[in-house]
Amino acid sequence: MSHTVLHIDSSPLGDRSISRKLTARTLAELEAAHGELRVITRDLGTTPMPHLDGVTLGSFFTPPEQRSPELRAAARLSDEAIDELIAADTIVIGAPMWNFGIPSTLKAWIDHIVRAGRTFKYSAGGPEPLLPPGKKLIIVSSRGGIYSDGPMKLMDYQETYLRAVFGFLGLVDLAFVRAEGIALGPDALAAALASAEAQLHAALRKAA
Repeated sequence: MSHTVLHIDSSPLGDRSISRKLTARTLAELEAAHGELRVITRDLGTTPMPHLDGVTLGSFFTPPEQRSPELRAAARLSDEAIDELIAADTIVIGAPMWNFGIPSTLKAWIDHIVRAGRTFKYSAGGPEPLLPPGKKLIIVSSRGGIYSDGPMKLMDYQETYLRAVFGFLGLVDLAFVRAEGIALGPDALAAALASAEAQLHAALRKAA
């Protein structure tokens, strides 16, 4: 049975991006574990999804059969992104830390996939996820400083947000692979990459 991976990159830095290098390594490791993969790639760094506007939000809250041509067109990108998420067995996201959070391109993609009636629903007991269970999520996080421990930990709005929003969708089988301190000099960069490799191997062993 083929294994489908949804691969999201959000850094605009191309070959200079640490998160892109690590998502590529993650895909290689997954291929070694599962054989040939079906990979769905969204490169938000080169082809970002638009931020939500009033027309798009209106399309989300209009039943499909009642949408005008304009509203159907407005919902198309979101529907495509959600279909990709539903199809995936494993989701691999490259998420560099920008200003203590995530790039706006990644936030825009999240805004398109967190949709009432498609990926979650409201019930008498509160929100409930609608995604098929059993998906695995690997988030590759690159950070200029050290935020997982020490005095900067309180400024980490990246990992806390991503855990919250994906947990809301029921994606609780989640592993973070952090390359921290990449802006602190060549030795720190080498140590960060070595640590990220070790974390990746541990995450994949756990997922096996």
